[in-house]
Amino acid sequence: MPVLRDRQAPLKVLIVKLSSLGDVVHAMPAVMDIQAAFPNAQIDWVVERGFAPLAARCAAVHRVIPCDLRRWRKGFFKADTRAQTRAEWHAFKADLQQEAYDVILDLQGLTKSAWVAWLARKAKGGKRYALANRTDGSGYERPTRWVADVAVPITPHIHAVARGRVLCAKALGYDVPAHLNYGLGLAAAQRKPVVALVHGTSRADKEWPLSHWFEIGTRLKQQGFDVALPHGSEAERLRSVAMAEMLPGAVVWPRLSLDQLTTEMAQCTGVIGVDSGLSHIAVALDLPHVQIYNFDTAWRTGPEGLTRQRSVVDCPTPSVDAVWHAWQACLNAEGSAP
Repeated sequence: MPVLRDRQAPLKVLIVKLSSLGDVVHAMPAVMDIQAAFPNAQIDWVVERGFAPLAARCAAVHRVIPCDLRRWRKGFFKADTRAQTRAEWHAFKADLQQEAYDVILDLQGLTKSAWVAWLARKAKGGKRYALANRTDGSGYERPTRWVADVAVPITPHIHAVARGRVLCAKALGYDVPAHLNYGLGLAAAQRKPVVALVHGTSRADKEWPLSHWFEIGTRLKQQGFDVALPHGSEAERLRSVAMAEMLPGAVVWPRLSLDQLTTEMAQCTGVIGVDSGLSHIAVALDLPHVQIYNFDTAWRTGPEGLTRQRSVVDCPTPSVDAVWHAWQACLNAEGSAP
């Protein structure tokens, strides 16, 4: 491995982590670690367009290169969109290949991310790095290893955040820092006495019962907090409206962009939510936060290393009391009670 710390020119690094929302958030500490080890590094990030505004808010990121692989896959096979898709693809490829990179890091480990890493230009002496193996509970496809110049072995049982951090540290030759930093730095100095209830998730088996949300909302109101209800889909909006009807004074946020949602959440006292992308943003913002799990995957994706955050796990679902006690512990760690 070349000695990178003795370089005079800035180290040019490309991060390939395309989706999904939670995975993008989990990659941020690895990006911040690289900047800590190489303060003059220029770190670019390829990501699906919908998540580009969030990646751009990570303090270590120099340039975000948005792509639309999900949409392009469909567009190439439709006669009425094929020409536009082809034009957008060529524009993306030109954007990606503007720079030649010393280090290209595929943090996703899938065929689509391996393809993007292969398309990116290497500088003279540059290398592509990727995972050498699958880790527990995460997707992995062999093309990521075939494309890489160096495949980095990772212990299989590892947290999603640690997986990216360890991969980058091994590739670039530094120790993983003890401090965990997502690089958002958006938490307001004077937060509003509002708690966001993140009830929406992409999977029905991750949801928490509506009656439980009503009870937790009632207790929050009694504690002096207002309740905010974000949503991302029509089904989630209808659930938010139903919850607001049961909780006098609860506010249903309008449909917001991911960028706007991040800003609004940063101004809240805290968040209580199911395992979802928005809950992971609450973690990245270092807000007092309880993350609710109906099955034991919290070891892999739950809050880790931050004192004001807790995960609560139970099957078929955690009780209101368990979540409430965890919330009190988060407030006590933060000193945020109204």
